[in-house]
Amino acid sequence: MTQDGSARRVIAVAPMPPEKSAYALARYSRSPDSIEDSIRWVHAHSSEKFWDQFYFAYGHASIADLGHVIICFEHISELAAIRLEDEPLWDGQAKSSRYQNFGPSGCYVPDSIRGTETEGAYRGILGSLFNAYRLLHDPLKRHLSDRAPRPDDMKPAEYDRTIAARTFDVTRYLLPLAVRTNVGQVVSIRTLEKQITRLLSAQLPELRAIGEELKEACQHPPVNLWGELSGQAAGLHEPLAPTLARHAKPDAYQSEVYTDLSRHAREVLNAAGLDHPSSWTAETPVDLIEPHDPLDELAATLLYRASHAPYRRILALVQGWTEKQKQDTIEVALTRRGPQDELIKEFRCGYALVFDILMDIGGWRDLHRHRRCQQVQQNFTTQHGYDVPPALTEAGLEGDYRAAMDAVRADIEQLRKSHQEAALYAIPFGFRVRCLFKMDYAEAEYIARLRSGVKGHWSYRTVAWQMKQMIAKRHPFLGDQIRATPPDVEDSLTR
Repeated sequence: MTQDGSARRVIAVAPMPPEKSAYALARYSRSPDSIEDSIRWVHAHSSEKFWDQFYFAYGHASIADLGHVIICFEHISELAAIRLEDEPLWDGQAKSSRYQNFGPSGCYVPDSIRGTETEGAYRGILGSLFNAYRLLHDPLKRHLSDRAPRPDDMKPAEYDRTIAARTFDVTRYLLPLAVRTNVGQVVSIRTLEKQITRLLSAQLPELRAIGEELKEACQHPPVNLWGELSGQAAGLHEPLAPTLARHAKPDAYQSEVYTDLSRHAREVLNAAGLDHPSSWTAETPVDLIEPHDPLDELAATLLYRASHAPYRRILALVQGWTEKQKQDTIEVALTRRGPQDELIKEFRCGYALVFDILMDIGGWRDLHRHRRCQQVQQNFTTQHGYDVPPALTEAGLEGDYRAAMDAVRADIEQLRKSHQEAALYAIPFGFRVRCLFKMDYAEAEYIARLRSGVKGHWSYRTVAWQMKQMIAKRHPFLGDQIRATPPDVEDSLTR
């Protein structure tokens, strides 16, 4: 009993259509009624009218946090999966290339090249990658088995799964961004609306098509297989989020801002001699940037996003500018912004720890899942070269791997001259990508501790360890509190 004599209650409410549940909880927070009375009210009144008035007309966006949906995306490209996950408030998982054979998955082919000579060149690149993916698998698996024999207390089936996972962990470096995958997500309908808008505004046709299909899915009843298996009558469910789907549309600001930034960055960096890889040599793969002025950080981040140059070099350029030059760069990212547009994520500045990280796409794919930090990723490219997994060198397979990757890089650069979209999808996971990670100490401690563990992939283990080392160098006491595992401590049979 509470002090006023009423009985305390903790109530679990069964799943409801997302727009209905958000309406019920919004009303619950704004009235003295019980949750049961609020649900009864919503059941008897139009939720569509409520959403039109309060969410879309009055801008009470927080009510959309109260309704959640499960959405699954099947047979999309890895590149599309990466872009789907570019949401700070996102929960989900993709099919893991670390534990599964992606050979039979197939690849996405851009509609714009179907039936052309470019399609033949594109399929030739992907075919050579999958051929190497298959050919390296068995000899690498034998090497890993010889290096780590099965312990007596480990079941054969468990051992085979572990060795297979360690093998795929390496051979996935040959998978292209075009390889098909699946993604499952659980998000609020507020996040869903942002995601749909972002996809509809994307430059890649595949993403715009997924945005349209996602919008369409919201207008229909969800798949209720669980209910049918549990004996519920089929066909009784309402559309998932019909009001949201009706209002979702492309956003002009999001569609154009990165094109504007790219044009501006090319002009600025070309004039400064920072537009060519030869000016990026001798850069550390993990660079902890010294604290600097927010205006400098914002201008440098905007240029970084639209280039391939290291953050440190861009920051040095910006710090030598006048205030007017810095403001002009920031204005490029604001000119097309409408009254309802949120600032793009590059404006999220002011974090104490800023890491510029250059690593392979496969390893970065795992770090990309961290949501408690701000990530500003440069576009995928072959300009930074590729990494060689140590296991391939130890197995005597490095030559075969390099031959495949070098040939593919030459083919991709040739393809890029005629079709940039196809060349982008053909880039394998082994090539490096540059990404800015901005975070507080708690997130840095978490990433360094978690990702350096022996269960992890050698690439991000190395990055996590270097993050700890750099923090310790700058802040000795704080660095010493991070219980990270050195990358030379290994246990191949721990997953």
